[in-house]
Amino acid sequence: MAETDQLSVPLSMLLANPALGLSQIAGPAEDRLISTVGTTEVEDPTPYLVGGELLLTAGVRLPHEPDGIDNYVTRVVAAGVAALGFGVVPVHQEVPAELIVACDRHGLPLLRLPPHTPFVAVGQATYDAIAEIRNSELRMISKAQSALASAAARPDALQAVLQQLSAHTEAGSVLFDAQGNELFSAGRRPAAPGPQLLRDLAVRTIARSTGNHVKGRPPPPAAAAHHHEGIHLTVHTLPGTDGAATPLALGQAAATAPTLVHRQVTSMATVLLSLLTSPSHALGTDAHSIGALVRLMLGATPAEVAPALVPDEETLGEHWVVVHGRHLLARSTLVGRSCEDPAQLVALGTALGTPYLHIDRASLRALIPSAPDAQPVAPAQAAALGWTLGFSAPVPVTKLPSADTQAERALERAIASEAPAVIHHADARTLHTLVAATDAREHARARFAPLSQAAAPGAAVLLGTLRTWLTFHGTWDRTAAALDIHRNTVRHRLARVAELLDVDLQDPDVRMELWFALHWLPDDEFAGRRGTT
Repeated sequence: MAETDQLSVPLSMLLANPALGLSQIAGPAEDRLISTVGTTEVEDPTPYLVGGELLLTAGVRLPHEPDGIDNYVTRVVAAGVAALGFGVVPVHQEVPAELIVACDRHGLPLLRLPPHTPFVAVGQATYDAIAEIRNSELRMISKAQSALASAAARPDALQAVLQQLSAHTEAGSVLFDAQGNELFSAGRRPAAPGPQLLRDLAVRTIARSTGNHVKGRPPPPAAAAHHHEGIHLTVHTLPGTDGAATPLALGQAAATAPTLVHRQVTSMATVLLSLLTSPSHALGTDAHSIGALVRLMLGATPAEVAPALVPDEETLGEHWVVVHGRHLLARSTLVGRSCEDPAQLVALGTALGTPYLHIDRASLRALIPSAPDAQPVAPAQAAALGWTLGFSAPVPVTKLPSADTQAERALERAIASEAPAVIHHADARTLHTLVAATDAREHARARFAPLSQAAAPGAAVLLGTLRTWLTFHGTWDRTAAALDIHRNTVRHRLARVAELLDVDLQDPDVRMELWFALHWLPDDEFAGRRGTT
């Protein structure tokens, strides 16, 4: 199809129509696109041409001398005529040889119309073919629209929309943020340097769209295209919604230029992606969520309001997974991006499959509705966005505090092992099961009881520092970095722990014993105790 919005029919389609009996007798073999059919018998038809025509003539005023015929062909080629059709009989018994030579010389396809084919029939066949192409395009657009709408209703809406977009445009699709980081992608990736060129084009296009817009308003959408060694690259910034100041961009890479259908489908996809990445949609500010918050603030318990937050209560069974996250800027390639960027928040919420998340600087906490026997899955997009995550096991609402602790400790293990995520699993056959739970808790309480006399910052902080230090296998610097404190503060706190507990923390047996005791210690044992100066 043509790259313009004007509908056209391939010349080969008209040549293949047996009812017309057309034959090409001169000019190049490559196909041409015919947008309209015109008939003329004037010596110079160029003032009446717009380009893209199949120009029909019976040669009534065609010059007789070769130079005149050559000039005629030169003029119509300059006017953009796509092909010339010559009807034989009654004026000419056959196509003039000089016209054949001139069309070959100037690269103009020349068709022979047999005597039984009226010019009107050629025009009617062309417009019927264009109408059929138009109907076919409308059917393809309607099919793509339905697929995109269905994808937008899925839990993994952003990924699903990109997959459908790629399927219906035959192009690899990527959703970029303002720094050029890939948030989601689908379809076949182009060979190098295609991905880098697409990223650079997206960054430039976003920068251009945000450069001069009115403060406090979404930047206007912008588009750009680039062609490189057979790869057609296009970028569209998403229309801003909810006053978002940081736009996203949809990048596409294809082996062919986008058609009218492809552009229509892409336009629909950009609107859907814009709605899906708006805070009001992706972060769940719907009536059910707001109503649940109001009830909670007026005294309802979490167990009472939780059913209002679960999309499918019967399927999910009112269980939840708690997630803790840490954005480690030193390890991330996303330096310079704010963790609280709305685009970051929306993309992460979509990747996790929940609107219930909160980001405070470099820390994340989230709740994910879950079936009771479901296994949490850490999305690859979260790691790509620079987050390290810890997941709890699915728990009912009444056990959310314990799940919160599970997620916190899973995050500590993920950071210590430099893994993108750790998922808490219930203990099976471990040493913990060899000790009765009641006895284990009493032992842990007695073991750490001396800490209750600790001065500021208090027992809870000292225990947290000890737990982190043991998680990092006694590494001072990594503990300090994880807690965002100076390494000397870590040493001071652990020295105080060793003094109060009367232990040698350099002894591996002591470390192991304290690690088990920490595991058994009730989560709220020292909550709220901060000691005095």
